[in-house]
Amino acid sequence: MEENLDGVYKKYFHDIYRYLLSLSHDHHLAEDLVQETFLRAYLYIENYRGENVKTWLFTVAHNAFIDHYRKHKRTVIKEESFFLPFFDKKKAPEETVMIHDEIRAIISMLKDLPGKHKYAALLHDFHGLSQHEASQVMNVKPSHFKVLLFRARQAIRRRRGEGNE
Repeated sequence: MEENLDGVYKKYFHDIYRYLLSLSHDHHLAEDLVQETFLRAYLYIENYRGENVKTWLFTVAHNAFIDHYRKHKRTVIKEESFFLPFFDKKKAPEETVMIHDEIRAIISMLKDLPGKHKYAALLHDFHGLSQHEASQVMNVKPSHFKVLLFRARQAIRRRRGEGNE
């Protein structure tokens, strides 16, 4: 692995945490899953095949979340407060209010999407992974990922349209 594990942890901790938080909607569970992700990454470092480290970690994180979800079979949607730790406390109140409004809109748009559609939108549109990387994380073919992303975006557009009427 090109980067040492300590450096990888420091570099990608927040990205992995935000992704798992956006999936789990629970700060404590996201922290547990981040630790599980990096533990699995350490234990299975021999499975790393030289692909993008970020993509590989998102794949490990996604699998950790899916494993947890299958064990517990429950999903809880929280309000925007679960995003609060991401904000810089020094930001102007107006900027904070705008960010809170954006978060409420994102939660509203994503809350009723089917799981795979939600994951596709989160990975690609909100976490910046390429379609190829996101399809690897979700363990689906790139063509199937494109369909999932298209349907997620379509549903989001419909919801935005309904909100404007």
